[in-house]
Amino acid sequence: MDIFQGWGWQIARGLVTTVEVALLSLIVGLFWGIIGALAQLSSNRLLRALGRSFTLVVRGTPELLVILIVYFGGTVALTGFAKMINPSTRYFEIPAMPAGVFALSLVFGGYAAEVLRGACLAIPKGEIEAADAFGLSSTTSFIHVRLPLMWRYALPGLGNNWISLIKDTSLISIVGLEELMRISTIATQVNGEPFRFYLLAALIYLLLSILNTSIVDGLERRAARGERKLAR
Repeated sequence: MDIFQGWGWQIARGLVTTVEVALLSLIVGLFWGIIGALAQLSSNRLLRALGRSFTLVVRGTPELLVILIVYFGGTVALTGFAKMINPSTRYFEIPAMPAGVFALSLVFGGYAAEVLRGACLAIPKGEIEAADAFGLSSTTSFIHVRLPLMWRYALPGLGNNWISLIKDTSLISIVGLEELMRISTIATQVNGEPFRFYLLAALIYLLLSILNTSIVDGLERRAARGERKLAR
C-alpha cells in the first residue's frame, strides 16, 4: 500500500526545499543576530537603541505577518523601483524563496541577537582579565577566549531557535513556495485526504526536529567537554 498515494517524490522535493530554506535562513539569521547583539552591546547610544528596537519589533511581530510584510512589501518596493527605471513596467513580483528566507532570517536573527547578547554578558570577567594579564591582543583574546565561551553559553538557546526555525518554514507556504507544507496541502486538495497528508507532514517535521535536537545535543556536549574535565 502506497501511504503517499503517488505523492512520494513531490513530498521528498518539498522536504528538500524546506531544509534549504531553513539552512539559508539560519546562515543569514546568524548574521542579523551578530549585528543585533553587537549593536546592543555597543557604547554608542544610537546603536544600542537600534539594536534593541530590532529585537523588540521582530520578536513582537508574528512570524506569519513578517513573511507577508516582506513578500508584499518587497513586491511593492521592487515594482516602484522598476517603474522609476522603466515607467512602462506594470508589476514586479518578488520570488517566494528569497522573500521567505529573508523574512525567516529576520525572525531568527531577532531571537539570536538576544541569545548572543546574553552569552556575551555571561562570560566571566575573570577570563577576560586573565587574557589581558597574559598580554593577549584584543583579536587573539576574542578568538581564543571570548568566542569559545560565548559559543558554549549561546548554543542551547540557538539550538532551540533553530528547531523553531525548521517548523516556521511551513509558514512560507502562504506565499506559494512549494515546500513540505505546501505540497501536503496540494496533495490534500487533490486526493481529499487531509488526515493522511497532514499527519505525514507532522511526522516528517517531528523527525527533523528529533534529528536536529540530537545534533545540537552533540554540539553542546562537545562545547562543554573542557568544563567537564575541570569539574573532575
